[in-house]
Amino acid sequence: MRFFYLLLFLFTNTLLAQVRLPKLVSDGMVLQRNSNVRIWGWASEGEAVEIKFQQKTYKTNAKGSKWEIFIEDPSVGGPYQMEISGENNIQLDSLYVGDVWLCSGQSNMELPMSRVAPKYPEEIKTANNPEIRYFQVPKEYNISEKLDDLSHGKWVSVHPNTIGNFAAVPYFFAKNLYENYQIPIGLIDASLGGSPVEAWMSEKALKNFPEAIAEVKRLKPEGTIDSLEQLDQNRINHWYTTVNDEDLGVKNVWKTSNIDDSDWKSIEMPALLKEQVNGVIWFRKKFEVKSQFSGKSASLLMGRMVDADSVFVNGTFVGNTTYQYPPRRYVIPSNLLKAGENTIAVKLISERGSAGFVKDKDYQIIFESDSIDHLAGTWKYKVGKAAKALQSQTFYRWKPTGLYNAMIHPLLDYNIKGAIWYQGESNTGEPKKYNELFPTMIESWRENWRQDSSDFPFLFVQLANFMERREYPTDSNWARLREAQKDALKISKTGMAVIIDVGEWNDIHPLDKKTVGDRLATSAKKVAYGETSVVASGPMYTSSEIKEDSIILNFDHVGSGLKTKNAEELKGFAIAGSDKKFVWAKAKIEGDKVIVYSPKVEYPVAVRYAWADNPQNANLYNEEDLPASPFRTDDWKQE
Repeated sequence: MRFFYLLLFLFTNTLLAQVRLPKLVSDGMVLQRNSNVRIWGWASEGEAVEIKFQQKTYKTNAKGSKWEIFIEDPSVGGPYQMEISGENNIQLDSLYVGDVWLCSGQSNMELPMSRVAPKYPEEIKTANNPEIRYFQVPKEYNISEKLDDLSHGKWVSVHPNTIGNFAAVPYFFAKNLYENYQIPIGLIDASLGGSPVEAWMSEKALKNFPEAIAEVKRLKPEGTIDSLEQLDQNRINHWYTTVNDEDLGVKNVWKTSNIDDSDWKSIEMPALLKEQVNGVIWFRKKFEVKSQFSGKSASLLMGRMVDADSVFVNGTFVGNTTYQYPPRRYVIPSNLLKAGENTIAVKLISERGSAGFVKDKDYQIIFESDSIDHLAGTWKYKVGKAAKALQSQTFYRWKPTGLYNAMIHPLLDYNIKGAIWYQGESNTGEPKKYNELFPTMIESWRENWRQDSSDFPFLFVQLANFMERREYPTDSNWARLREAQKDALKISKTGMAVIIDVGEWNDIHPLDKKTVGDRLATSAKKVAYGETSVVASGPMYTSSEIKEDSIILNFDHVGSGLKTKNAEELKGFAIAGSDKKFVWAKAKIEGDKVIVYSPKVEYPVAVRYAWADNPQNANLYNEEDLPASPFRTDDWKQE
């Protein structure tokens, strides 16, 4: 028996004495060139660990179960192999050495190529580059503690079979850099939709933000979040169960073609209902199909709907989407459409606010050689089950420190070139606070990565234009958050991509992600790669001078000169006197200056440009086709 326990002891310790690697250090990874690359992992105390890479051998011993080895300035290129051995042996294949970029933020950074596929069909069809590698960090959170490793993940290369899962902005960013520098590019995507900046900050970084710290302390105790999430889920499940169980549309089979809908209300679609109805609303429309398309399969585009939809064609279910933001792209199977009259029915669940179909989206049926474009127009609708508005879900994954602990902290030992960041929409409620939070996050990441600013370029995207245009100049939280983002340029080695010209008024997730990625890459060429001749920014306001009835504006980053987009007259400028009442202004370019005036303001004191949620008509650019960032000459508080 004693011999048995001795064998068990030796066997157990042999199992424990195994070199183990973090998920990032795995097949297909890209290592950062021009650096002392840290390779790390775990083993038993004192275990000898050896790495063979690029004809060199490196050795160390584990201390306190962790070990690390530095590979000095590995040669650019690949593919390479790496052998790691202790009591066990590990071989890593298909490794490259180039530049590694962290890609973080919220949904516009997260948005995959599959979501923007209709805009870039050829890009997806032909994508093939083994030297661009992508690692998606698991979308997890942890408020209780900092995690040392990720739960899963793997490096994948660009290929038609994988490109759909690549985040679109990082992909276009990497492609642009690769085409310019012909070096391997690694992308580590740590992003999550809806996340505020506080979620990406450590508890230490948040020490000067008492509200965030108080929230962390409230949620830290074991079991607190699980209990709160269960209560929240029970509430939501009860609401959905009730509206679905009591839905007259299901009971009376409103999805079918042959029901009497003569008592249903009519509405011109796309539109949101003028009355607020929450619960279930059914919409129906009849449409004609030509005989040559009878029985043919087709693509059904149903724009975007608020909130969740289930769509039926001639009584057959063809698709559903569970929340309001994704575009509705469904397939009508063969043998479903018939010559002549057909019916489409939509069961729409509205949680809160106005329900309906979003304007300026595509509502059509597409065949190989033709389309039915008249799905817009007169629809009929009827309430299936009215309910009280559903209170919003509490997303604890967005709470302070949660994403930092689970999605950033496990990455800190991995050498990177820098970071790209696309976030801010979730902080537009408090733009003044963002002015403090955002720079604090940048500096804390640099500190935690143990890379100073010269070794850690940080490039970010200013918010796109969004929501309906206003007839008159108004203040705007989105404009003030853009200002907070621009203020972060005071930090060294930062760059900003202005995209107020690529947004969509009716979609917080605009499809044009190539322009965003390309502008980030342009910024990287100057900030990260030292190409001093590159014009990396559109015009930036620097100072102003009041001269009689006009205000003269000065700019830097004018590049080869100022211009207007499409040679139209300047738009997007507003001017005010001491009464602080802004009116739209006339503006003209004179050299590297812009002169702003209005006959309505005799003694002007302030100018604002592109100061709106959606400044889509703003058209000041430089000759390099980069848009001017929104700005104001005043420092007036928001009223």
